[in-house]
Amino acid sequence: MPSQETLEQFARLVDLIERLRAPDGCPWDRKQTHRSLREHLLSECYEVLETLDAGDAVNLRGELGDLLLQVVLHARIAEEAGEFDLAQVIREIADKIIYRHPHIFGTVPADDAEQVAVNWEQLKQDKREPGVSMLDGVPGELPALAYSLDVQKRVARVGFDWQGLEGVIDKLVEEVRELRETENRRELEWEFGDILFTLVNAARRMEVDPEAALRQANRRFYRRFSRMEEICRERGLKLPELSLEEKDALWEQAKREERS
Repeated sequence: MPSQETLEQFARLVDLIERLRAPDGCPWDRKQTHRSLREHLLSECYEVLETLDAGDAVNLRGELGDLLLQVVLHARIAEEAGEFDLAQVIREIADKIIYRHPHIFGTVPADDAEQVAVNWEQLKQDKREPGVSMLDGVPGELPALAYSLDVQKRVARVGFDWQGLEGVIDKLVEEVRELRETENRRELEWEFGDILFTLVNAARRMEVDPEAALRQANRRFYRRFSRMEEICRERGLKLPELSLEEKDALWEQAKREERS
């Protein structure tokens, strides 16, 4: 059960949001709508992901608070519009958790995480309207890599999957060959997309989050390239004027320093 302090602090947050949205509250908060807050919600989600990638527990606490603020604020806006209230939000997710875990709150067996996923897909299938695809529930607003990962996980639960990682790698080799052989611009983009989609499948097989992996690669590139620029300033060099071999040498130096 949540501690008394947890309940009190949550109630305090709800009261604060209500005060900010009051007629004599904060002008900025009062003018916000579900739509105007979309970019803020997305930004807060990415900031949570950054702290998770960095393993930064101290900042994670703060970022989770910022995300919780968005949830409470959206619920308050909905309550003012007569759509629903925060109690309904909490009740619905609690009911959903119970429904999704019949192996805990019911009698359906599940000995491992894989069986839990299979059971969950069956539960969703039972509630799905006739003619509705199991992929329709994947948010189209997801980043492309995250979307690919989600749809591949879903179809794998019903057995539409390679038998092992080796089959995915063979498919990747095939897609790369097709990319090298194509000369049509439209087909080039098509084949490149197939390569990315297959790479996501390989990442799933290796239990790697491709979105997180790419974010980390982006950050590594940023750090190393920034170090190259710094070295050039220290040596009185101009990066654009260096040969490719000299730039490669700076890149390797930046990599070595990062690993030391």
